[in-house]
Amino acid sequence: MLLSPSWGTVARVKRVLTVAMILVALLTASTATADDGAGPFGVTVTVADARVGVLLRAAGGGHFCTASVVDAPHRDLIVTAAHCLGGDGGLVFVPGYRNGRAPYGEWTVRRRFLPRGWVEGRHEDSDVGFAVLAPRGGREVQDVVGGNRFVTGTATGATGVTVTGYPDARETPVRCTDKPSAYGRTQQRIACPGFSGGTSGSPWVNGDGEVVGVLGGHDQGGTNPGVSYSVVLGAQARRLYRQAAGHP
Repeated sequence: MLLSPSWGTVARVKRVLTVAMILVALLTASTATADDGAGPFGVTVTVADARVGVLLRAAGGGHFCTASVVDAPHRDLIVTAAHCLGGDGGLVFVPGYRNGRAPYGEWTVRRRFLPRGWVEGRHEDSDVGFAVLAPRGGREVQDVVGGNRFVTGTATGATGVTVTGYPDARETPVRCTDKPSAYGRTQQRIACPGFSGGTSGSPWVNGDGEVVGVLGGHDQGGTNPGVSYSVVLGAQARRLYRQAAGHP
């Protein structure tokens, strides 16, 4: 004879099913891709940001660094790592780059601003640089894609930051959110998987939409794709930004 399950058994089964559904939802969130947002701390997803793009050499070749538009009076400024702006050849910035496409156009770098510490000694604490872009069709880049504020003097690890960059082995950007920690007095680091070569210059943006770090610095951003570095943005970065933003 078949026996009907007791009410206690039914309740236990319902609890098990509820827990299973919650676990599935959490797993789905942690593996989110496309435009699902930053996701949980320390998880890397694929998501584009119109203010972030790739740097290309005007002479041709693939993208090799990341840069982002920052708010400035002339609305024509990007920030990246200083080591991304070296060399004599021309550079092009492509915001929102994805799978070989330039949805917001290609913008020519017409002037570069590098700190003295980098120019004279390639000092890792000076690995931040700015570039002024030429207008396209009478418009400045910030008018087209917007820009984040560049902010110095924030406490390392005070809040989580979102890092967005373009590995040179991919044609789509990656993004990760986590809290940075201090690496000495002048450097900070963050644990985010998948930030390999090409992500140098990626902006570290806090919840207020402020760039508080730029991937670079120690070992030009790090040798382990799971741990990335940035200069602690202080007086030197502030002076350089003011010089670049106030260019004639």
